[in-house]
Amino acid sequence: MKQFFVGCILSVLALASFAQDPSLRKKHFNLDNGVALAGYDAVSYLNQSKAVKGNKNFSLAHEGITYNFSSAANKEEFTKNPSKYEPAYGGWCAYAMGSDGEKVSIDPKTFKIVNGKLNLFYNKFFNNTLEDWNKDETNLKKKADANWQKTFH
Repeated sequence: MKQFFVGCILSVLALASFAQDPSLRKKHFNLDNGVALAGYDAVSYLNQSKAVKGNKNFSLAHEGITYNFSSAANKEEFTKNPSKYEPAYGGWCAYAMGSDGEKVSIDPKTFKIVNGKLNLFYNKFFNNTLEDWNKDETNLKKKADANWQKTFH
């Protein structure tokens, strides 16, 4: 229980420092031409359970990270609770983060919502890491959380 409590405290501190430094966020987020999620709408993943391409006309910069949305309504929804919609592990492959702490690119159409959080996965060249993640999700998620925290220390 003590380890869990200490882990929670460290997570909060890391997230607080991460949120306060936009340049640090930009450095560690998976960005495509400066845009998160390869331009896909962060809100659609959670609210529609699908990957929907965003539109530059509905873009928003949040703490140094630019997001595109498919509608003004989704953009507005994001502004109400950005942390709910931002991707886990800065938008990098959740499996790779859990497996060895690497920042690996993703296929924005290969995702899974885990505990209310968007997790993205590499899916190219006959290698869909979501399948591997599903085989050992509990263990990989713990490791991914720990590895992501190390990124900011």
